[in-house]
Order: sequence, then structure tokens, then C-alpha cells
Amino acid sequence: MAERTRRRGREASSPPPSGYSSDIGITIVNFRDRSPSHRQVFEVEDPENYDTNKSTQGGNLVDKWRRLYGNKDFGNIVLLIALYWLQGVPLGLAHGSIPFLLKEKLSYAQVGLFSLAGYPYSLKLFWSPIVDSLYDRKFGRRKSWIVPIQLVLAVMFWWMGSHIDGLMSNPADNIYEIMYLFLIIVFLSATQDIAVDGWALNLLSKENLSYASTCQTVGINCGFFLSFTVFLALNSSEFSNKYIYSSPREDGFLQLGSYMALWSVIYVLVTLYLVLFKVERSSAENDGDQEEEYGLVETYRTIWRICKLPHMKLFIAVLFFAKIGFIPNDAITKLKLIEHGLHKEDMALAVLIDFPVQIFFGYYAARWSQGDSKMKPWRVAFILRLLCSVLSMATVHYFPQTGLTNWYFCIVIITKVAGSMAGTVQFVGLSAFITQIADPVIGGTYMTLLNTLSNFGGTWPVFFIMRSVDYFTRATCIPPEGSINELYSCAAQEDRNRCTKEGSVCDVKWDGYYVMSTVCVLFALVVYYSFIRPTVMKLERIPAHVWRVSKDARN
Repeated sequence: MAERTRRRGREASSPPPSGYSSDIGITIVNFRDRSPSHRQVFEVEDPENYDTNKSTQGGNLVDKWRRLYGNKDFGNIVLLIALYWLQGVPLGLAHGSIPFLLKEKLSYAQVGLFSLAGYPYSLKLFWSPIVDSLYDRKFGRRKSWIVPIQLVLAVMFWWMGSHIDGLMSNPADNIYEIMYLFLIIVFLSATQDIAVDGWALNLLSKENLSYASTCQTVGINCGFFLSFTVFLALNSSEFSNKYIYSSPREDGFLQLGSYMALWSVIYVLVTLYLVLFKVERSSAENDGDQEEEYGLVETYRTIWRICKLPHMKLFIAVLFFAKIGFIPNDAITKLKLIEHGLHKEDMALAVLIDFPVQIFFGYYAARWSQGDSKMKPWRVAFILRLLCSVLSMATVHYFPQTGLTNWYFCIVIITKVAGSMAGTVQFVGLSAFITQIADPVIGGTYMTLLNTLSNFGGTWPVFFIMRSVDYFTRATCIPPEGSINELYSCAAQEDRNRCTKEGSVCDVKWDGYYVMSTVCVLFALVVYYSFIRPTVMKLERIPAHVWRVSKDARN
């Protein structure tokens, strides 16, 4: 049956976790603003407003925890964190750990093929109205989707627990199967995110709705952190032999199959709690007001009318091409560093250090974006981010041949943090501008559409750029004198490892990473000064009412 959908949209840019193609920045969102009756605002706590009468900062934290624990919605807050946590786990695998594990044996083109598994999270706008429309009223509007999706994910994780290690042991022959499995997992997680976002509005009372964005940030980032930083460390034989094992072993402490099987059990436990103990309240029961609703067909028509606005076409073109210059740095640099000798656990540590920096600069970027020229921070950060891409190329090129040193690891961290800072400023600046132009009558749909297009702008080039890296790489394995071995290409990591084991030398004449990084940076500079910068400055001057769409218009 087809019911009517809410007018409220949802943000299509739930946070990937650092490590997710690096477009993933922090999300500063107030869930109340998904209602068309509210303006979208940034709500960030200002440290200057902390109560200075408290004797110690520790006392402040204790008092805040007591207030939270005594909150009438405390149980629902914990439940929301748990549901978002379950989203972060597969995202941390698909966008963090798996590319690292694949790169040990595959070429960049093959890793780029796996990157297609992340597309559903950038395209969920196109089926989100369906999630709002089809449900069992007795069972619950959101539970009708969350419960079956989590059970399917549990079954998939359990099956993969006994099969994924075998697939990953020979990824070259199984890359399509691995990609399709994670494509389904990411699609299900994205759909669960749609339902959880909608449920958050009813789970919490009006005075506690501000906790919803906190639950999202804490839950997804914790799940991503476990599946990326913690898992990579425990999966590393070097880390395990140093800190866990009493005698050296070849395999790490935690294998991918065991990790996924563990989470399949947790998926089942959380889902059983939802079925047996959690009753979903309707919005009318929650706040006494019935929400205004859009029909399913009308929602899609509204999206189409927004896209047909003349100035919106220009803005969409900007979003579609603006991130091409950053893709090599965001998607490939970390893999090149590991190829040169950076350990997986070291990269995981760099990601761990990077996260609080994003939070800190997200706050100041939000304040910077409060003026009339909300895209000015975005424009400044665009150039800074390109500069960081050039610095990252230098970091890879001058990586010590004798192995990573402490001072060079500091350089790697500083370069990564600088790029993340610029990315965070861009994200917040763009969000502020989208908030300014969004039609308040259909604010949810408007915001979701533009955030989806922004996310997709950082997703679609990855596959093509990673394939191009291999295409432009010229590397030949040269055997030692007197050897009967023939020459062969060692562009792929597996062939490079084989070449080294044979005592041969992999002679790299052209590295496609530098070729594509240089091409993308130059392309971005040309497009920025010839099209993006003048277009954005023009769009900033357009009055807000010009961006409006009449809901009664029909074409």
C-alpha cells in the first residue's frame, strides 16, 4: 500500500567517517530543521558560554552527565546511538578497512571497482520517499523498515563471517563478488539510515530533539572507528605480534570473518529488543500535531522542479565538478603511503588524531560562515585543499626508503590534518549556503537534494581516477643479471611483491598517481577560475526568493 510521505526530508550526507573517500566531513545538523516550519541553523556549543561558576571542568562534565542520565528520553537516546552505531560498522568496512586490505594484492583499477560499493549512500535520496510511503501501520512506520533490514544485514554478516576471508585471500578472482556483497550492505545501511533519521524526530520529545544530531555523530563515528581504526590495528600482524601475541605469528589477532560474525550477533540482539520491547509512537502521539505530508509522486515532482531552475542548473554543475581536484589525495594518497611502507595501524592512528581536529575546525568554520558571503570560506578552502593535495604528493614522493621515521610520520599527520581542516571548512560553508537558499516550504526535500548532489560529486570520479592511475603507470620488473626470468609489469601491488621476492627490481618509469594528481589539480584550478569561482560569486548575489519553488506548479 502506498501512504503519503512526510514533507520533511533528511540529510543525505550522513558523516562518513573519516576515511570515507575523505569527503566525509562532520555534520552539524539540527533535526528539528527537517521540518518545513523551521529554519535550518547551526547549533554549536560555544565554549565561552560554559558556566564559569563551576569549581572545575570535571564538575561541569559530571553535572551534564547527571542531567543526561536523568533525562526522560535517556533510553531513547541510547537506542538512537545504537542504531547509528550499526550504520557506522559497515561504512567503516566499505570505506575504510576493505580498500586497505585489497590494495595489498590488487591494482588501483581493481580497488576503484570496489569503490562502486559506496555509491548507494550518495544516492539514497532517490528511494527515501518510498521508505516514508510504504509501511505497516500496526508494526510502526520506521520499524517496518529497520527490523527487516537489520535482520537481513545480520544474515549477510553471519554468512560472510565464514566466507569473506576465503574471498579476500584471492581478491583478484573474487573482486566482483566482494564488491556486490558490500554494495548490498551499503544499500541496506543507507536505507536503514533513512528510517532511523525519520524515527529520531518521534523518539525524542520536543525539548530533547537537539540530542538527535549528537546521537548521529557519536553513533556513526564510533561504528566507523571500530571498523576502521580498531579493526585495522587488530588485523595487523605487526601490531598483534608487538602488543598481543607472546610469540610471533603470521596473522593478526582479529580476522575479517570473525569481526563480521560478531556484529551479526549484535545486529540480532538490537533487532530483538526493537521487536519485543520498543513500541513506536506516531508523531501525533508524540507532540499532538499531525505533520503536513506530501504524496510520493508529488515529492519526486518537487525534486524535478527544483533541478529545472536555471540558477540551480549552474549550482548542480558546480557540485558535480568541484571535487575532482581532491579525489587523488582523498582516495589514493593513503594507499600510496602504505605501498611505500606506512603500516596500516599507523594510518589508523593518523585517522584517530584527525577526528577531533575536524570537530574543532567545524565549530569555527560554522562561525565563519555566518556572514552574508557564506561561500567565501568554501572558496578559500578550495585553494587550500588543492595545496594540500600537492603537499601530499610530495609526502609520498619523499617517503624515506629506509622506513618510516617519527619525524616523517609527524609530517604525514600534519599533511592529512591540514587537508581535513580544509575539507571541513568547505563542508560547513556549503551547508550554510544551502541552508540560506533552501525553500522553507519544502526545506527537507531541498536540503536533501543538494546534499545528495554534493556527496555524489565526490563519489562518481573515484572509479575513473583510480583506473587511470593504473593506465598511466609504467613499471617493469627487471630480473638480476644472469636470471632466466622474463620481464613483466609490476604496476599492481601483488606483482610488485612477487618481483621483490624473486630478487628483482621493480623499475617505475611513470607513476600514474603523480600523473593523475597533477592532471586533477590543474583541471581543478582551470575550472575554478574560469567557471566555479565566478559562478559561485554570482549565485551568492541572487536573492533568496529566486530559489523558491511553487508547490502548485505543474509542468
